[in-house]
Amino acid sequence: MTLTLIGVNHKTAPIALRERVAIGRDELPETTRALASQPGVTECMIVSTCNRVELLAAVEGEDIRLTDFLSDHFGLDPAEIAPHLYEYRDRDAVNHLFRVAASLDSMVVGEPQILGQVKEAFAVARAAGTVSGQLEHLLQSAFSAAKKARSETGIGSNSVSIASVAVDLARKIFGSLQGRTVFLVGAGKMTELAARHLVQQGAGTILVSNRTIERATRMAEQFNGRVIPFEQLHDMASEADIVISSTGAPHAIFRPEHGQAFLHRRRNRPMFFIDIAVPRDVDPAMNKLDGIFVYDIDDLQQVAAAHIAERTREAGDAESLIAAEVERFQQKQRTVNVAPAIVALQRHAEEIRQSEIRRMHARLGTLTPEQQAAVEALTRGLVNKFLHPPMQALKQAAREGDSVRLDTLCDVWSVSVPAPVQPATNDASQPAETKAETETHAEAHS
Repeated sequence: MTLTLIGVNHKTAPIALRERVAIGRDELPETTRALASQPGVTECMIVSTCNRVELLAAVEGEDIRLTDFLSDHFGLDPAEIAPHLYEYRDRDAVNHLFRVAASLDSMVVGEPQILGQVKEAFAVARAAGTVSGQLEHLLQSAFSAAKKARSETGIGSNSVSIASVAVDLARKIFGSLQGRTVFLVGAGKMTELAARHLVQQGAGTILVSNRTIERATRMAEQFNGRVIPFEQLHDMASEADIVISSTGAPHAIFRPEHGQAFLHRRRNRPMFFIDIAVPRDVDPAMNKLDGIFVYDIDDLQQVAAAHIAERTREAGDAESLIAAEVERFQQKQRTVNVAPAIVALQRHAEEIRQSEIRRMHARLGTLTPEQQAAVEALTRGLVNKFLHPPMQALKQAAREGDSVRLDTLCDVWSVSVPAPVQPATNDASQPAETKAETETHAEAHS
């Protein structure tokens, strides 16, 4: 088994390409199942956020490539997307996943939303039946590492997010948000975060619109705002100085003809759009209108750069912690993979012990139950003492990833590792174990 991860993110692809491969929440289960149906894919999940789309899969064979799935599924020319793709295998894939979960690969280092987004993607994949033991263990380890990074380093201090960066940009544009009317389009987590920051900065009237009126009402109640029915969106948007939009619409909901109408009703007073949706909610052509200023999620990187500078030391500490957690995960996986060889060694020794007892049975004669128990205890004790050095040697070779020494030890003791030792996988299809094998596995984990 090979672990593979491919994707595009805010560092490698412009928003114009990212929005073409963005996967909506409603589409994610079906797309995940479609990925799972690809030849050679045994487990998989998909992370799709405003800043990245990543496919994570356990595949049979190193020649399996997932790049064709992206181009075929989204109808893209492979030559168009190839320059923007990154691909990681095994340990590198583990390292990338851990860094993503810990927000070390985010546009704003330390932002808290990405961990929840990865957890949500994992929950979708589990509900779709596309993950089992292999990715289950990997993701739980990634979540644990991310939590440790946030609790043991300063990466999460003065928590920021894309929403807070958007509000910082609005404040820089106006100088002050006091008395400004803000229109929140979309009632998701991102717009809720933006609303909280806006209120803290003294924003005046807050308007909220969402396709689901109940969600818009709940958000408006939190901030003493006013609900605008979604069908009245274009009629009422001209009341706002700032529009922050983050919907799941597949196409732009604000276009140049809307902008012209807004400016006419506002008597050409300027209007600012902060578009934090992918695909974008605001047509980039709106920027061509005098008095309309549009900022999309890639524009926010300029503001995010200041936060990155402030967090350099904290990010360095978190990087070191994540690297240690990746190595810990790798060692554990290598030890798990050598467990079948240890079981085989133990089984082989037990067969020899039983054979010798049977051979000596005639010479020993009839034994009392107490004598039989003594013979059992004596022979088992001797076998365990003889097995301890080779078992420790096997585990040490596995922990160090020394495949040559591992093969040599297996040859010497006439046992074998049933499958190649892959540092980032865990064979979930292994048959049920006997009690003795389970105990050996437990020892291998320790």
